[in-house]
Amino acid sequence: MMYLAVKNLKKSYGEGGSFMEVLKGIDFSVEKGVMCVIQGTSGSGKSTLLNCIGGLDKMDSGSIRVEDMEIGGLSREKLSDYRRANLGFIFQFYNLVPNLTVKENIQVCEYLSNEPLDLCELMDILGLAQHQDKFPSQLSGGQQQRCAIARALIKNPKLLLCDEPTGALDSAASRDILVLLEKINAKYGTTMLIVTHNNAIRNMVDQVIFLKDGQVRKNYLNAAKVPAADLEDL
Repeated sequence: MMYLAVKNLKKSYGEGGSFMEVLKGIDFSVEKGVMCVIQGTSGSGKSTLLNCIGGLDKMDSGSIRVEDMEIGGLSREKLSDYRRANLGFIFQFYNLVPNLTVKENIQVCEYLSNEPLDLCELMDILGLAQHQDKFPSQLSGGQQQRCAIARALIKNPKLLLCDEPTGALDSAASRDILVLLEKINAKYGTTMLIVTHNNAIRNMVDQVIFLKDGQVRKNYLNAAKVPAADLEDL
C-alpha cells in the first residue's frame, strides 16, 4: 500500500538576484512500513524535501500525499494536527530539554498522542532504562540521540523523518542507533525516511533515492539488505 506519494514537488527560496530553486519537480513514492534512505550532495535538496513532507516548509507547487491526505493546502492549524497525528522527527542535534530527565524528555511527547507506545518497553528497547533519571548533560552523544529517538517514537508515529540521525556520532554509536531504527521498523512497522551523507546506510534499507540538483536521479529497491549490525565503513 502506497503510504507517501510526492508528485512534481517544487520549492524555491529568495527572489530577484538571490532566487534559488531547490526542488525542481520531485517525484517518488514510498510504501507503508518501508525504510527509505535519501542521499545526495550538499545542496541537492534533501533536507528541504524532508521539511516539506514534515510540513515544516511550504512547497511552491506539486503534491505531497500522506495516507491519501494532501498536505499541500492545509491551514497552519491542520498542518499542526497532521504533524501531531502522523510524524516523528529525529535531527542531527538532539534538542533535548536540558533541565528535564531522560524520562521527562520522553514524557513531554507522550502526552501528544492518544495511543502512545509503552514508555517502559520503549526505554528498554533503546537501552535507556538505567539512564531514565539522568539529565542530558550526564549522557554521551549516543545516549542523547537514543533519548531523542524515544521522544520521537513514544507517540507511535506512522512516519519517522530522520535528518542525519548519525551525523554527530562516531561509528560505534552510529551502528547502535541504526540497529535500533531497524528494530523499531520491524517491531512497529514505522515507515522511515532517512536523510544521510553516509554511504553505508543505504545498504540496510528497502529503498534508496538519490537527489541531484533538486531532482530524483536514482530511485531503487534493494534486492537484498545488509543488517545494520553488519554494515561496514560507518
